[in-house]
Amino acid sequence: MTKNTSNPSNNVSNEEEAWEMIIDDEGAGERLDKLLAEALEEESVSRTQIQDWIRGGHVQVGGRTVKPNYKVAAEDRIVVMPPALESAELTPQDIPLEVVYEDGDVIVVNKPRGMVVHPAAGHPDGTLVNALMYHCKDLAGIGGELRPGIVHRIDKDTTGLLMAAKNDLAHHALAEQLKAHTVTRKYIALVHGNLPHDHGTIDAPIGRDPQDRKLFKVTDRGGKDAVTHFAVLERIGDFTLVELKLETGRTHQIRVHMKYIGYPLAGDPVYGRNKTIALPGQALHAAVLGFDHPRTGAYHEYEAPLPADFVRELDILRQS
Repeated sequence: MTKNTSNPSNNVSNEEEAWEMIIDDEGAGERLDKLLAEALEEESVSRTQIQDWIRGGHVQVGGRTVKPNYKVAAEDRIVVMPPALESAELTPQDIPLEVVYEDGDVIVVNKPRGMVVHPAAGHPDGTLVNALMYHCKDLAGIGGELRPGIVHRIDKDTTGLLMAAKNDLAHHALAEQLKAHTVTRKYIALVHGNLPHDHGTIDAPIGRDPQDRKLFKVTDRGGKDAVTHFAVLERIGDFTLVELKLETGRTHQIRVHMKYIGYPLAGDPVYGRNKTIALPGQALHAAVLGFDHPRTGAYHEYEAPLPADFVRELDILRQS
């Protein structure tokens, strides 16, 4: 379905603005609930949930409420106002965690593919936050009711290292390091094409795509500074394995920057090309994480190996 849309943010919370979309000729005639389910597929918002939103008055078409089976027309302006997540929904859940490091101030985990970092529309539970609350017991309120302990995020289908704060002192210190760009964050990615240079820097501002507010793009209009350093690790047929070091940490930064220079991430369902690998998402792994300990000031650095599915895919490509 092709639409001229102003789509939802992928970081939905009780603080997000309404979502908007304008229907074009190709989208005309679709049921409203079906159209929104397709538009929000990446967010894992179910059609049943969308129907509840429509019945509850959280969806308007042209400023009025309609029924889930409403057939949209060209130029219809749809506004979605997802109901706010309640802090009561944040319940500890006994979800396995791979803990790389932990003390009284900070915890570092190796996040698996498919795990969302914090609750959002479409992901009210089963998140890393729910697992951390069960594991740490005392995270409530640290850094915000809906994102306790979280100081940075990685996408649902990105694997690898992520740190969380266990008290306000640690949260403030780690957040300040991220703001000052002193945290070491290195990723391993598989990209389409053969990068001609062994190393380089992408310095290009990133902002929301005005044609699709769900996405980000390189843009001078409202874009924020974004810098990614890359180094080629291996060229494998029509792909390149690269290490990427973040200097800044914009949403989807690596995915957007690699698409911008013409070498999008393999398996990326949003910014990539047609699916050509078996991974259920982008081939991106947060491999190295380093920071100054919030209490002692000592530098800590941790490394996580590539997940088994990523390694298996590389082996297949090397043999082909």
